[in-house]
Amino acid sequence: MADFRVRLKTENEIALLREGGKRLSFVLNKVAEAVTPGVTEKELDALAEKTILEMGDKPAFKNYRPDLAAVAFPASLCVSVNDAVVHGIPTDRVLKEGDIVGIDLGVIHSGLYTDMAMTVPVGKISPLHQKLITVTREALAVGINAAQSGFYTGDIGYAIESFVKKYKYGIVRELAGHGVGYEAHEAPYVPNYGRPGKGEKLVPGLVIAIEPMFNDGGDDIVLAEDQFTYKTADGGHSAHFEKTIVITEDGPEILTPHHFYT
Repeated sequence: MADFRVRLKTENEIALLREGGKRLSFVLNKVAEAVTPGVTEKELDALAEKTILEMGDKPAFKNYRPDLAAVAFPASLCVSVNDAVVHGIPTDRVLKEGDIVGIDLGVIHSGLYTDMAMTVPVGKISPLHQKLITVTREALAVGINAAQSGFYTGDIGYAIESFVKKYKYGIVRELAGHGVGYEAHEAPYVPNYGRPGKGEKLVPGLVIAIEPMFNDGGDDIVLAEDQFTYKTADGGHSAHFEKTIVITEDGPEILTPHHFYT
């Protein structure tokens, strides 16, 4: 069962998380580059797992069983296409031109967890879906910038919510960012909406994953029959970006540094 105490990381642990985050970034960018029309979801999962194992690390999500879940997650990579928000189980589905695909991956390096996600286009996509991806990616940067020592998780959520408001996208409210490091999911809860000065205080040594999830329709989501994949309730498309960061006296440090786009 997950431990919902906030547990700060030591300097030595942060150094290991920094190395693990670089490795995770390398793997996820390699997967992103493989996202092309004709590739299957399972082929992307196999590439992620093979690369992680070749580096001597472990996939964080494979056989991970969240609290209250009836079964464990069966893959290394979450693959969420179009109206799937997050936690998609890879299948034999072939990606086609115009799809957008969220790829979410965790790595265990030296016993410590990092987490990262991005949404990438499959070939040429519509301008509307490209805008959804771009805005979600920019919202992540806004949220990270708000993660200053002495601020609160509510400040992160408020910054993300305020940024996206003008675009009128749906904000996924049932799912959120989270602490990470000793486990795949730890306290604190880091939602993509909130009020300044509320929530958990951000202090040096706190490691969190910030992950905005926006829909091009409404806020509402539903859980699919596989008991893992969350989808938009209205069938609209969804985008998701995530990075793991550590709070420092000098500002947030990104531990999973490079996205496919940068």
